[in-house]
Amino acid sequence: MRTDIFARLDREPEPPKIETPRMSPHRIALFGGTLAFYLAIVVAVLVSSWLVALDWKVMLFRPYQQWPELHAFLDYYVVLGQRGPTAVMVASWLGWRSWRQHTLRPLITLGASLLLLNLSVGAVKYGLGRLGPHYATQIGSAELFAGGDIFPSGHTANAVVTWGILAYLATTPRARRYLSALSAFVSLGVGLTTVYIGTHWLSDVLLGWTAGLLILLALPWFEPLITRTEVLVLSAREQWRARRRLRESLPSAPVTPEPVLLPQALSGGAATEGAQEAASKGPGSGAPGTAGAGHPGSGARARAHPAHPVRPERTPPAPAGSRRPPPHADRSPRGSAGPSRPVAGGPVAP
Repeated sequence: MRTDIFARLDREPEPPKIETPRMSPHRIALFGGTLAFYLAIVVAVLVSSWLVALDWKVMLFRPYQQWPELHAFLDYYVVLGQRGPTAVMVASWLGWRSWRQHTLRPLITLGASLLLLNLSVGAVKYGLGRLGPHYATQIGSAELFAGGDIFPSGHTANAVVTWGILAYLATTPRARRYLSALSAFVSLGVGLTTVYIGTHWLSDVLLGWTAGLLILLALPWFEPLITRTEVLVLSAREQWRARRRLRESLPSAPVTPEPVLLPQALSGGAATEGAQEAASKGPGSGAPGTAGAGHPGSGARARAHPAHPVRPERTPPAPAGSRRPPPHADRSPRGSAGPSRPVAGGPVAP
């Protein structure tokens, strides 16, 4: 058995028993409190309360002008909240975990969380239509229903969900604590970075943190659906493998050559060449029982009619019974002595 640190990189022989999170009373209480805070932020922005005034104060403070030396670093740091790069990085890690633990649950959970994020955050973004700080038109206004898509912050919510899913899928309490602290630090930094750059209001970031946390708290309700999806995918994979093994085990059918139909001119030419060869060999070279095969007339007829077979120049044998009438009695056979006929012009007998 390997005892070094690289032994943890090997694939486990059997799928481990991972206990999925459940919707406990403590989690339900957290979900309810977070949802109430979410609604309070939305209402505060709708009525243009003190929160909107704070948004304008931070925006007019222009943090990117107060600390310009941080701008180059934070331009790269904010990428940790973009959907594409973060999804690729986290999906690579969870894909390795799926292979190692013989389960598709990590990847399916990531897909479900991102789908919930797109539906919930996207609906509020386009429903409220808030403009960003760089496109604001009136000082002190909430800039709602103006065709924007800035409220809540998508960068912040995506950072909370993408990095928080690692803590959600952790298999030990110690790993869950460490990953929770890491995801909170990254998502907090991404949200404040968007405020520093000036692409989001402060209330956008607050609502983005709350929206991402709501999705993580609600994931246990979707665990039965995630389990059924995993079972369907694995069963489809086994059926595909069974059909593939069956096709490989079946013997391949032998290929029967098809007859080739030659044109009539080619077949007649072959017959003509055979007839010429037989004629050149002479009459004695034919097969027994084929008299007259070397007759010169047969070759001539074959050349004249190349499409017809050569007929042997042989008199057919007479049938068994002759149909000729019997010879007359008053006739004598040829060559026999008989009464001579008178010759015309000769002397007349007395």
